[in-house]
This record gives sequence, C-alpha cells and structure tokens, in this order.
Amino acid sequence: MAVRKVLLYPHPALKAVARELAADADAALIERVAQDLKDTMASYPGCVGVAAPQLDEPVRMIIVDVTGHRKTTSCHGLMVLVNPTVVRAQGQEVAREGCLSIPHLTANVRRATTVAIQAQSATGDPVEIETEGFEARCLLHELDHLDGILFLDRVDSLSTDVFRRKTYR
Repeated sequence: MAVRKVLLYPHPALKAVARELAADADAALIERVAQDLKDTMASYPGCVGVAAPQLDEPVRMIIVDVTGHRKTTSCHGLMVLVNPTVVRAQGQEVAREGCLSIPHLTANVRRATTVAIQAQSATGDPVEIETEGFEARCLLHELDHLDGILFLDRVDSLSTDVFRRKTYR
C-alpha cells in the first residue's frame, strides 16, 4: 500500500533474524507487507528483489522477480514468498551482486547454482520452486536478509572482491 524507505547499512535491523509468520494470525500483516514489497520493488527500476527486513519489517517475507533481466535463464515471474526455506542447493558460482541496502558497492559472491525452495504464498498456499542461475542467486540473496546476512558477509576477500558501484539501474 506504499513505497517504503529501504534501510541502509549499518542499520541494526539489517543484521537481525526475522520471525516466522502464521498464515491465520498474521494475515493482515502479510497482506500489507506483500503490497509494500511490490510497491517498493517497482519504485526501483531494475530491482529484482527485496526482503521485508529491508523495509524495517522483521518478518520472513521476500519478493523476487527476474522477468526480463538480461542474466535470466530461469524465471517464475513475480514471487512473494512467506517463510521461505532452502530445501536443496547444488553447484557453485561466483558472480557480482549488489543490494538496495548497500547502494554504493557491489561484490563477487559465491552462491549455489541450483536451488529448491519451499514457502507459502501471501494467501497461505504452499509454494515449491526449483530454479537455477540468476533467479536462484536472487532468491538466496533475499533469503539471507531474513537471517541478518548481507552480501558483504559472503565475500571471500573484502580487499579483492568488493567494488564501488559504477552505474545505478
């Protein structure tokens, strides 16, 4: 229902572990946060994901949509996921990542190349996703936010794998 301000590092909420949501008891919260995630992501051209903790909502919800991104090889469209968990991760690849919460930096981050995720939709329906490549990377990046992990926490070397962002999309 609103475009929300994205928290910037070193805001302490970005390092906190988010709480799980109950479909029934938290239905109104889930609906509000889902809409705020959609509105906020849409307000940033080129953005492919946002996690609720980035909006100062300490709950386990993310949004990801890699539709039309040049790196996309697998795409499930717009996904709002509640209580997502990784049930399988395979392979490894190092690739460049950025984050709305750390807008002036990018870094080389090692992540799994294929993942299987279980979650609920914003309406409480079970969701199972198997994906690879850029979409898998985006999901893993957003899931990290739910556990207070930022992409800089995953770089091998802060001196050789972190870069000043040259362009903003």
